[in-house]
Amino acid sequence: MKHFLNIFFASILVVLFTQCSSAQKLQDRTPFSIDEVYSQKWIAGVQGGGSGINVLIKLKGNNHNVVFNSIYFRGKVTKLEINPDRNFCIGRFSTPFNKKQDVILSDEPNAEFGNEAPIIPKEIPFDLKDNECVISYTENNNTKYFIIEDIKEKQMISYPSPPPSNKQ
Repeated sequence: MKHFLNIFFASILVVLFTQCSSAQKLQDRTPFSIDEVYSQKWIAGVQGGGSGINVLIKLKGNNHNVVFNSIYFRGKVTKLEINPDRNFCIGRFSTPFNKKQDVILSDEPNAEFGNEAPIIPKEIPFDLKDNECVISYTENNNTKYFIIEDIKEKQMISYPSPPPSNKQ
């Protein structure tokens, strides 16, 4: 029994030490060049249409061996989308303002079936200022992280109304 406990505690120590070594290390340089980075809030022109913040990263040159993964910004994380020409990527963060709120409160459990569960945000592994973000990317099967500082915030876009419907 004592031999079993020794093996058990040794395996726990190994797991703890490997977790410490997997912390995200920020890169000093990237294999791609960044031209401009800015954030921009937006709000839909219809009630319940939503709102959010987009972070746009314009690229000067991009090594095609790089795959963009995620962006960490203002305590949130989302997937980075890259345009087909590979000259910019964008992270789209939704905010709770102007969201459709159809919540049914009832003492009957079946009546509340359509309610959405609250989204509990993940805690991000970086301590960032409001004008900083971290992007994660994969190069040669290795995930790397790069911090971008001094992100400019452009004026908010207020969409006036939904686009016209083509249905007749």
